[in-house]
Amino acid sequence: MLKAILFDLDGTLADTDSIHFAVWQDILVRFDLDIDRAFYRRRISGRTNSKIIKDILPQLSLEEAWKLATEKEESYRRVANSLLPTPGLDRLVNLIDKASIKKAVVTNAPEENAIYMLKILRLTSTFSTVIMAKDAPPGKPDPAPYQLALNRLGVKSKNAIAFEDSAAGIHSAVGAGIYTIGIASSHSATELLDAGASMAVKDFHDKQLWKLLDSKTKAIG
Repeated sequence: MLKAILFDLDGTLADTDSIHFAVWQDILVRFDLDIDRAFYRRRISGRTNSKIIKDILPQLSLEEAWKLATEKEESYRRVANSLLPTPGLDRLVNLIDKASIKKAVVTNAPEENAIYMLKILRLTSTFSTVIMAKDAPPGKPDPAPYQLALNRLGVKSKNAIAFEDSAAGIHSAVGAGIYTIGIASSHSATELLDAGASMAVKDFHDKQLWKLLDSKTKAIG
């Protein structure tokens, strides 16, 4: 029986990929790195800032890396005020509430970003449980964030579904034993399935998704 639905934030609750990509492009060109979409998907998408910078800019000290990460997120928030929820999210949240299914956000986003994005998307009151990388280090792709979410909600992995848009997120959710559905915003459906997702959809209106949800919620209530 389905008892909980867990959502990644960036790229899942809203399509933020183009903003993050543009900000990283502007920053990394200062280090003579002209990145393209393939580089972004392979080396940046879904990872924590600390892991990204350590991988791409290993020459930076811890203090320099922290300052760069702070600058990146401040730049991101300045241009992210027009974000809209992924199509169909309101429909899915209505189902969740009607069926009394538990829900949570599980994200690698820094705390300030997570709070800001949920506010912009008008989802602050929708999600009372928000798990961030700092809550369950080392963050995704480690399963710790999703394991913590399950523990806080009091739900077993077999009774949960997770939505993710990146390979790192999928590895985290699948590693925690959760049936994971890929949202094809920042990566193709093929990439998400190859990463371990059981299904890949464009958004929350997908007919295949609703067929699955219908089968999993019939016994509820």
